[in-house]
Amino acid sequence: MTATETVQRTPSRRPPEGGRVDLSGLTRPGLEAFFADMGEKPFRARQVMQWLHQRGVSDFGAMTDLGKRLRAELGDRARVLEPEVLSEQRAKDGTIKWLLGLEDGNAVETVFIPEEDRGTLCISSQAGCPLDCKFCATGYGGFQRNLASGEIIAQVRHARSVVGDRLTNIVFMGMGEPLLNFDAVLRAINLLMDDYAYSLSRRRITVSTVGVVPKIAELGRETPVNLAISLHAVTDEVRDRIVPINRTYPLERLLQACRDYPLPRGRRITFEYVMLDGVNDSLAEARRLADLLAGIPAKVNLIPFNPFPQAEFRRSPQAAIDRFRDLLLERGMVAVTRTPRGEDIDAACGQLQGRARGPVAAESGGA
Repeated sequence: MTATETVQRTPSRRPPEGGRVDLSGLTRPGLEAFFADMGEKPFRARQVMQWLHQRGVSDFGAMTDLGKRLRAELGDRARVLEPEVLSEQRAKDGTIKWLLGLEDGNAVETVFIPEEDRGTLCISSQAGCPLDCKFCATGYGGFQRNLASGEIIAQVRHARSVVGDRLTNIVFMGMGEPLLNFDAVLRAINLLMDDYAYSLSRRRITVSTVGVVPKIAELGRETPVNLAISLHAVTDEVRDRIVPINRTYPLERLLQACRDYPLPRGRRITFEYVMLDGVNDSLAEARRLADLLAGIPAKVNLIPFNPFPQAEFRRSPQAAIDRFRDLLLERGMVAVTRTPRGEDIDAACGQLQGRARGPVAAESGGA
């Protein structure tokens, strides 16, 4: 398929697979409990996890180290979620975006970003998003629902089937607010780190939040993976406007949660800051940002705004972005400007909408 070429399919409304358990989203303890209920030993969970997540096999009949009786019983009692690939787009820079259809007619977008030293998969945690950040396309499509852990992991399984071992890092930066779907996201993280599944280290997993303060602390207690904060403003007045959840969890509370986050030695919290012309890109705001982050092991990721049809903002001029970054560097901060990736297929930061074309999206209120 050539650059920016798209394969598009109309989503189908598949009936839910009632009564059968989706094994792809179960952690090892959950899968061990499933097999115990079948009268099987715990090691069966490890076997099936390796088939599902390391070998990419979802046909129980092909799991040859399981007995025939067990394989047949699994076919009756269990299943493996396989989302429909509604479209695949490949950008000139190698970025790949998939639109994956879910069983209820909703759809989510997943993006693979290849780099010289890593391959990062940006995954979604919700169908749509309830937070209505004004610079992000996802919220304009409305919110449908949280994803199940199996629907989150299905994005990883599909991407691995296409790009193989090039996938080295996972970021929860796709559609939705991960910390508003905390339990399912935590189960997915545990699977990503399990040696019998994807065997990723915490250093290779990042959760991005716009600031659901109580869940930041809980994430740190449960599994202190890399934390990214969608900050985007240095005053409550501006942040209330462009990140409405700030009205519930204002900057002071958010930054205190960051100070309290149990970062392992040598790691930093990433602060994402989308550059909006005339809104948050002045040198005074750069100085204020440096003051706010003093004492926090921080990296500032400046993101040139990626336009979408409903947006009311413009991207800051490159000269303004460079001045903002240089002032942060002069203040001794770690600051970089993110290079937009996949813009020609609407896969860049803030552009994901999960819009499924066709009658199903219209019926179900697809994102």
